[in-house]
Amino acid sequence: MVMGTSSSIESHSEFSCEPIRLRMCQDLPYNTTFMPNLLNHYDQQTAALAMEPFHPMVNLVCSTDLRMFLCALYAPVCTVYGQVSMPCRSLCQRAKDECHKLMEIFGVAWPDDMDCSRFPDCDEPYPRPEDLLTGSEPTDQSSMTVQREYGFWCPRELKVDPDLGYAFMGRKDCSAPCPSMYFNHQELTFIRYFIGVVSIVCLSATLFTFLTFLIDVTRFRYPERPIIFYAVCYVMVSLVFFLGFLLEDRVACNAVSPSQFRASTITQGSHNKICTLFFMVLYFFTMAGSVWWVILTITWFLAAVPKWGSEAIEKKALLFHAVAWGLPGALTVTLLALNKIEGDGISGVCFIGLYDIDALRWFVLAPLCLNVAVGVALLLVGIVALNRVRMEIPLEKENQTKLVKFMIRMGVFSVLYLVPLLTVIGCYLYEHTYRSIWETTWMQENCRRYHIPCPFKVEQTNRPAMVLFLIKYLMMLVVGIPSVFWVGSKKTCFEWASFLHGRRRKDGVNESRQVLQEQPDFAQSLLREPNTPIIRKSRGTSTQGTSTHASSTHLAVVDDLDEPVRTHHGHPASTRSKASSVHSKTSYHGSLRRTRDDRSDTMVYRGTEERSFHGSMPRLDHPLSTHSSLHQIDSHSRPGSQRDVSEAPPTLITHGTSASNSQAAENEATSA
Repeated sequence: MVMGTSSSIESHSEFSCEPIRLRMCQDLPYNTTFMPNLLNHYDQQTAALAMEPFHPMVNLVCSTDLRMFLCALYAPVCTVYGQVSMPCRSLCQRAKDECHKLMEIFGVAWPDDMDCSRFPDCDEPYPRPEDLLTGSEPTDQSSMTVQREYGFWCPRELKVDPDLGYAFMGRKDCSAPCPSMYFNHQELTFIRYFIGVVSIVCLSATLFTFLTFLIDVTRFRYPERPIIFYAVCYVMVSLVFFLGFLLEDRVACNAVSPSQFRASTITQGSHNKICTLFFMVLYFFTMAGSVWWVILTITWFLAAVPKWGSEAIEKKALLFHAVAWGLPGALTVTLLALNKIEGDGISGVCFIGLYDIDALRWFVLAPLCLNVAVGVALLLVGIVALNRVRMEIPLEKENQTKLVKFMIRMGVFSVLYLVPLLTVIGCYLYEHTYRSIWETTWMQENCRRYHIPCPFKVEQTNRPAMVLFLIKYLMMLVVGIPSVFWVGSKKTCFEWASFLHGRRRKDGVNESRQVLQEQPDFAQSLLREPNTPIIRKSRGTSTQGTSTHASSTHLAVVDDLDEPVRTHHGHPASTRSKASSVHSKTSYHGSLRRTRDDRSDTMVYRGTEERSFHGSMPRLDHPLSTHSSLHQIDSHSRPGSQRDVSEAPPTLITHGTSASNSQAAENEATSA
């Protein structure tokens, strides 16, 4: 008879033989058992509770085989480590047949996991004589002594309250150890400080982008406006990671409970309010940032292919906001309802998919991959359209340079966004593929420490490399930094300098939007006559056609000095002299160079056009006019301009001024 080698303790010791303490199974041919038993009861106390319904049948001795059969299942004989001697099918069948009527009287059903068909077909007593020999080896001929894979058995230290709804490695009421299953204290410290530094850099960069927008909200309009909302999203993402760095594992982990023999475990579900808040902010803004990038590619597509204007795109802003905030909100609420929140003991935040593979697959990988596919497709179509414009439509050298510069900026910005995002997706896919191997390796290394069954057959062991997690957290934060690339320019430096000195510098509309809207009509350029001038226009609602300075000043039109000009009464004006033309051109170009920094997206026309005092933005006839700010006549500083006025009646306009200004301009032109 095998004697127990360990003292009487509350739980089994390192999956070894332990004395039988079940009252029903005393005075058997053996006195040691092996836990977990054949019904996967963790300890003898659990097994005793499960045996309670059978006590009346055993006391009434409905069958002489019932007691031995029950003890063979609930307290099997302890043999060699990892081996279990199973009762014969005939023993099970006799006990069931003889006791089933009495069980019906007591209202006890025969459990499914005690089905006789699962036991070996033999007719031998239990326990077998060889089971009682110390160190007996199983024989290949024996069908009763089997080796089995128990799977993961939740250690007592990792168990949690049943009403919390936790699950870990397929076991309910169980949670992963905190702070990490895979890394030691030194590795965790390094990873946390690494995340803290990167989060500070990302927070600074994205906050700079957003504050630059607040200094001049009219500078960034569609199609580049989504970059601002994209930056706002990653302000929040980096802020959550920074708070996680400060709080370490106090939010992501449950506290140690020595009185209940419980170690620190990963937080799951929504019972931890701070963890739930971290998850909502982090997941919502991560998904929203990805959607805003897709919307950015949509606005680029609308500006490049159908040539929508800024205001036409801006009319869809409500739809953009509904999609960008609504879809992530719906996903966040769904995950809250499904109770899928998990703490991340490494970074100190709460997210999903850290231990639940299904949540990672459907709520992280699927949305990110879909957004990347849609965004890249629209981006490529837009770049091809802009390149076709550059190659097939004759543009002035300055606009050619602007268009090429805009294409380069768009391409570099997209690469700086896509490379980190694709790297994060790759890390998630790698983690998704090897998670089961990592968990098996952790079981193999910690089964004796936690007194749980070790894996029976381990074909491959592997632990995650620390550099993999460093890359994942780095790319999750770096993906927000490219927004600085878009706002980084001399104009931004001037705006910040003016802001810090208490001055506001009013600039025209953004150069990239101007390039997109100054493209000539593609069909018009193909069908025009060889000597017909190109007329540039926008197929959408035109953007603000004047400089930010033009709303409160009188503007003058500089005409082509070699062509006749009509007044608002329709009478042709006299042709200017050649000498006066040269002088006026010189004055105009000097003004053009002085005001080049204050451009707006006024449309450029070639040829002589009729002008009106009370219409929209008048057209410029000068062949080199690509500047939206018209040149104000200054009687004190420009005497040359006065000489031009005396020779030929200039056409004066008022843009956004009162009717009295318009009448004054008309009287001046008539008297001249």
